Amino acid sequence: MAPAKGEAAGPSSSKDGSAATMKKRNRPQYHPFTQQQLPACKPILAPQTVIPVLLFVGIIFVPMGLGCIAASNRVVEVVYQYETSCVPAYMLDNKVAYIQNPSIDKTCTRILKVPKDMKQPIYIYYQLDKFYQNHRRYVKSRNDKQLRSPEEVNNTQYCKPEATHHGNPVVPCGLVAWSLFNDTYSFTRGNEALMVHKRGISWRSEREDIFGNRVFPRNFQNGALIGGGTLDPRIPLSRQEDLIVWMRTAALPTFRKLYGRIEVDLHADEMITVTLQNNYNTYSFGGKKALVLSTAGVLGGKNGFLGRGYVVVGLSCLALAALLTLLCLVFPLKEEHLALQYPLSRPAR
Repeated sequence: MAPAKGEAAGPSSSKDGSAATMKKRNRPQYHPFTQQQLPACKPILAPQTVIPVLLFVGIIFVPMGLGCIAASNRVVEVVYQYETSCVPAYMLDNKVAYIQNPSIDKTCTRILKVPKDMKQPIYIYYQLDKFYQNHRRYVKSRNDKQLRSPEEVNNTQYCKPEATHHGNPVVPCGLVAWSLFNDTYSFTRGNEALMVHKRGISWRSEREDIFGNRVFPRNFQNGALIGGGTLDPRIPLSRQEDLIVWMRTAALPTFRKLYGRIEVDLHADEMITVTLQNNYNTYSFGGKKALVLSTAGVLGGKNGFLGRGYVVVGLSCLALAALLTLLCLVFPLKEEHLALQYPLSRPAR
């Protein structure tokens, strides 16, 4: 006897129903985010949009650039390069022997002329060239835990080759501190000595957070090879501001670091006598060094790059806007071309 239609269709229909239910269950719930149908800004780069934007950028950037250049030009700067002029004539052929011979007097006296009036404070910088403080092994040769905490003075990890001296830890350890700049400058105007103020030349955050006020130098520059300046073992690292400034490593091989301040006005055409101690060895690697006296403007020291960059970008935008305007006048775009190039369409759901 043949089975009834209902009986025959029962198992098949139940299977189809379960499959449909499973398929419906696996289907993700509709949401504009999953279907990438959220409202979005789709700017059309038509001439009517691009030309006003370029004009706006050019009109804003050119005056900003001119203002930056004017502010930079108001900064008065005196730069004196002395790595060769302070070497005796008979040692010019062997500068390394000159700088490494402690019996030769390294004192060098020069007279600088003030080109324009310089209002206080007048900042004193030393500038080094071809000194790669950004070298990976040089940057890593220090231990910030030792600089900060007296409990970590024996921690000389990462400080090789300037880590210990006869088994005792060097504080501060590492190549960065070991190569501390040690040229000195003093200034006189006629018979008047100009005092160089060295307090406050470092960042307060460095004095308070990186260098400890209970960490004192130990065994520093006691090895056979002296790298640079020495430190007073009675003064904590947080007050050794020359060291703090030096250990803020520079990103480029040519850099300036703050040496001090002169807090008196200097007048145009005045003669300033500078007494230099030419102690720092830049001759082994062919480096250069210079003394810089500079005032400060609203943007800091003398630097025309920012202003020139603004002017170049602004003029480029104005020139491009003029070129696009000329092209639109010579080859006007018809509306049907715009409609074909930028069709309006709505995403289907």
